[in-house]
Amino acid sequence: MRAGAAALALLLAGCVAAPPQDRVSTLFLPDAGGLAVSGSALRVDFGRAPSGVIAPLSRELGPPRSLPLTGCPQGIERQLAWGDLVLTFTREQFVGWRQAGAAAGQICA
Repeated sequence: MRAGAAALALLLAGCVAAPPQDRVSTLFLPDAGGLAVSGSALRVDFGRAPSGVIAPLSRELGPPRSLPLTGCPQGIERQLAWGDLVLTFTREQFVGWRQAGAAAGQICA
């Protein structure tokens, strides 16, 4: 019985991968069309479904914090922040960003 438990513990320990030590976070660069991905031709453009925006940013930047919808134009249903980068969404799409005094698309006041 002890040999079985030890074998199971060893098997499970082999399934846990150590996090990469030298991983560099992707940098998202806001621009007139949405977000560019630094060092890549990839983009996160306005009009993309919220799940296609929130998931990759959360993977790279951590979980967002929800902001109140006070001062938002009609149709904005979600406002999320990763640090000082704030994104706005309708039910169907990514529609705006603001960061450090700059903004594009539909944003909340």
